[in-house]
Amino acid sequence: MQNLILLEGQKFQITIQRLCHQLIENHNDFSNSVIIGIQPRGIFLAKRISEELRKILPNAKIQQGDMDITFFRDDFRRNNSILFPSKTQIDFIIEDKKVILMDDVLWTGRTIRAAMDALQAFGRPQKVELLTLVDRRFSRHLPIEADYIGIQVDSINSQKVIVSWKETDQQDQVVLLSEKN
Repeated sequence: MQNLILLEGQKFQITIQRLCHQLIENHNDFSNSVIIGIQPRGIFLAKRISEELRKILPNAKIQQGDMDITFFRDDFRRNNSILFPSKTQIDFIIEDKKVILMDDVLWTGRTIRAAMDALQAFGRPQKVELLTLVDRRFSRHLPIEADYIGIQVDSINSQKVIVSWKETDQQDQVVLLSEKN
């Protein structure tokens, strides 16, 4: 496998800060907005964005939750292995709120579709937006686009994008993995 580092260190942090400032432009003090990270890896992005927003806006009440989509996916019955869902933790109302869904990588769009289905169990949002750290363009199965993008990557299906978080992987890094020919 060949590794190409797309984002790390200071550039990773600057990208997070840029995304926060873009959110502030559209959501002001977040009084009518909530952040929801999609399990499993989108929660790291949501928590990091929420922490950074609290530093920038110390008086704002940033509401952030985690959502599991395991049983909302269109492919969950195609696998013979036992599924182990993650925990959904949303302790606020999303009715008439602007919801910002967050995931680390946007690829086919299927995860986002599942998240939008799961979201309906918590109410009817005024608006749903999507923030992703990595947008793998040209691979969509569904017509879903992110409103906020950290970086865009043109990749082929045989490549993988791996996002590492210092909270679990000891470093912040985005790597594109390609098989050697």
